[in-house]
Amino acid sequence: MTNAFLRTLSIGFIAGMLPVTAPAAQEQGAAPSASKAAAFSEELAKLEPAARWKRATEEMKPYRQEIADTDVAFDLVAIPGGRFTMGTPSSEEGRKDDEGPQREVEIEPFWMGKCEVTWDEYDLWSYALEMQARGEAKSALDRSADAVTRPTKPYTDMTFGMGHDGFPAICMTQFAARKYCEWLSAKTGRFYRLPTEAEWEYACRAGTKTAYHFGDDPATLGEYAWFDENSEAAYHKVGQKKANPFGLHDMHGNVAEWCLDKYVESYAPGEAGKALWMPFVKPDAEYRRVARGGSWEDFAEDLRSGVRRGSEPAWKQKDPQLPKSIWYFTDALFLGFRVVRPYNEEPSKLKLEEPVNLGR
Repeated sequence: MTNAFLRTLSIGFIAGMLPVTAPAAQEQGAAPSASKAAAFSEELAKLEPAARWKRATEEMKPYRQEIADTDVAFDLVAIPGGRFTMGTPSSEEGRKDDEGPQREVEIEPFWMGKCEVTWDEYDLWSYALEMQARGEAKSALDRSADAVTRPTKPYTDMTFGMGHDGFPAICMTQFAARKYCEWLSAKTGRFYRLPTEAEWEYACRAGTKTAYHFGDDPATLGEYAWFDENSEAAYHKVGQKKANPFGLHDMHGNVAEWCLDKYVESYAPGEAGKALWMPFVKPDAEYRRVARGGSWEDFAEDLRSGVRRGSEPAWKQKDPQLPKSIWYFTDALFLGFRVVRPYNEEPSKLKLEEPVNLGR
């Protein structure tokens, strides 16, 4: 898929979802309305990347997304656009073959969840708690959100006794995570999706080129991450550890995080002297899909910024259903996600289709 073709699309359509119109009301410090963003995007398109990123960054502010009819809200951090080196150098200790080759990448500005999606947020959709709280649909947004498919009932408590309120949601397939994003988009009127693998690494590195966003020495990893040495064999409440330079918590450890991409064993190299614009590998099969960041059960070297992991059937080994569920990875107690909201995102007549059967 060419960069030229991708430029004709809003990157959000990679997820196979159409964005919805932004509501008129905006929280204090929130992003511009959809109409303002659309007009601004036309102006941005005329600028060189560095100037475009600077202008967008000036417009963007962190904000809190409240979910109507509930007492649940979450914070998003503004991530400036820029260029970075994706992948790890061959000299990095613990480096694996799938972490390269390194390539220069351009990323457009976006907002990213300050923390991983928690059960408090996820259950509003998965158990229809938001719908139960408000009763009948009160608005077009409610009706749109109510139309989004929800998971079947899980066969067991999916927290597995590790904690619920304030803890990261886990064990969902990529399809389930994307459906949550679809529901959240419909409910809030703002377009949310999973990050691409390139966006995720850019956000994690936050301008650094070291093994971790705080440096190369894992001796201080415990200040930033829950992992094998300090987790006591369980995940922890989000946002308890130090944030990275962008203000994002738990980018290393706690739970690994879904990305949109298909897992491939090596990156497509870029052209010499040129940066790839928003690279993305569209999934064409159920397995494998990318997860990043490492988790509470991983060793320190598996939490490095460039480490990659691909989904596999073994993540559903304990699923009692036949055929296996499209919603749950019953054995992936290490797996969650966080959401992003691209800034330069506007409705398009084009849509990248992805069959539901491949979205797991």
